Amino acid sequence: MRQILPYIFFLLCNALLLPSIQASETVWILIDTAKLSLEVKQGNKTLAVMNDISIGRNGAGFKSHTGDDITPIGSYRIGWVNDKSQFHRFYGFNYPSVENASAALLGGLLSERSYNAIIRAHNKNRVPPQDTALGGLIGIHGLGVADKAIHKMLNWTHGCIALTDKQIDRLGQWIGIGTVIKIK
Repeated sequence: MRQILPYIFFLLCNALLLPSIQASETVWILIDTAKLSLEVKQGNKTLAVMNDISIGRNGAGFKSHTGDDITPIGSYRIGWVNDKSQFHRFYGFNYPSVENASAALLGGLLSERSYNAIIRAHNKNRVPPQDTALGGLIGIHGLGVADKAIHKMLNWTHGCIALTDKQIDRLGQWIGIGTVIKIK
């Protein structure tokens, strides 16, 4: 019994500390569309900053329909990863969010059927339908086949956040499915 007590004490201490360590180590991403920067955050601490990102051709705001070239403002999570994307790597968001869908329903931009499908997906922690009137396939990606010179000169995406391939590879060490993305 004497030999087991230190082991039990060790396990209890770790069990008590583990939740607070996990909570404080949660990494999330802040995208500042005015500064065109992406910050990797751990709580309030900034781990990395990536500048000279690109957003939608028509800026950031409320994305009202497919093809509006607007980067949606709000809070999202990474819902899937495509390592074989034409844009090198693609981290897809769980866009449209419940907030996006609610605003679109109230504004008459989204059918009740599409709204309900989005809500059901979020309630089941799944990626919502990507083919509603609000569009889809929004995420963070590299350049891949895109023009590096255009990336340096202007915002060029259809609503995504674009980084260089080197930046997206670096970002990969911190994010994965479930990572929170906040776009302001």
